[in-house]
Amino acid sequence: MSLAGALPAALETALPAEIPSPSVGVWHLGPLPIRGYAMCILAGIVVAVWLTQKRLEARGHRKGVAIDISAWAVPFGILGGRLYHLITTPQPYFGEGGDPWKAFAIYEGGLGIWGAVALGAVGAWIGCRKNGVAFRDFVDAAAPGLAIAQAMGRFGNWFNNEIYGAPTDLPWKLRIYEWDSSLGRAVTDAQGAPVVKGYFHPTFLYEALWCLLLAAFLIWLGRRRPLKAGQVFAAYVMGYPVGRIVIENMRTDTANHILGQRVNTWVSILVFLLGLYLWRHFGRMAQPEVPVAGRADDASAGEPTEPTEPTEPTGPTEPAGDEGDGQGDSGRAAEDPAVDGARDGSGDAVAGESKAKRPAQP
Repeated sequence: MSLAGALPAALETALPAEIPSPSVGVWHLGPLPIRGYAMCILAGIVVAVWLTQKRLEARGHRKGVAIDISAWAVPFGILGGRLYHLITTPQPYFGEGGDPWKAFAIYEGGLGIWGAVALGAVGAWIGCRKNGVAFRDFVDAAAPGLAIAQAMGRFGNWFNNEIYGAPTDLPWKLRIYEWDSSLGRAVTDAQGAPVVKGYFHPTFLYEALWCLLLAAFLIWLGRRRPLKAGQVFAAYVMGYPVGRIVIENMRTDTANHILGQRVNTWVSILVFLLGLYLWRHFGRMAQPEVPVAGRADDASAGEPTEPTEPTEPTGPTEPAGDEGDGQGDSGRAAEDPAVDGARDGSGDAVAGESKAKRPAQP
């Protein structure tokens, strides 16, 4: 067999025949349910906050400031993501046969990234105001971590057997089970085996890989190009929709359409244009003040941050080694309080008289 013929065969052998999906997305620790979707979201938040903190420290900000700001940004982001999902996909909750109480079941999935970023930015702005951090500095530091968090969050869709594309027989095809969302597990047959729905494009994985590439690009861009504050975040706002438009049109899950296109496709176009505007707008703005390294740490420790006043000179010092008593005037000033008192006015004449009687040095 020739090398050209052996290479495809070797690749087919090396690559998996399929990508399996979990047949269970919820595990119970006593009465406490542990949900794969929630764990992926939480893990993404932890990584994003950690990376944001490291990038803020490199800009001179204090330790722990990313956690303080994220305490505002994360709840706002989760609320915004859920509201976006409810607005763009209301039928399962408020349509015919829908269950309004399911609107609170975030653990079953349903967080729209656009709403999460929009309302999360509002929370971040509040947190920045309360912690004395320039908002554009924070969003620049947070942009790569946000993209990584999105990539990790997409694996929550994998646990829920959702966000997949058209059927395929490619080596990386994704096995999808018939899913019972109320139980968080696959539907089983009479023998207890999970029922396979089919094999599809793993669009959740495509988007995760796109987000990781975007995060790497944003880090590279910030290091290699002289950008204004806020432009790394603007590059994220432009970059993510580019991949999302392609992947969104590969998905086959149920979605609302406008003029023949999925709602998220139209939103992606608008968000890209918003990112282009932010890039130009931030590029014309003045740079925010560079934080002084250690200032916030000193303040939190209760140490004074104002520089101390320099000590005023006490007057000319006579050279040590004058003849007479074998001791310089500076030595006498340290031992004789009268000399210290003579410096404030009345002692000037006395000091001058003693200098006049001292013989000149050769």
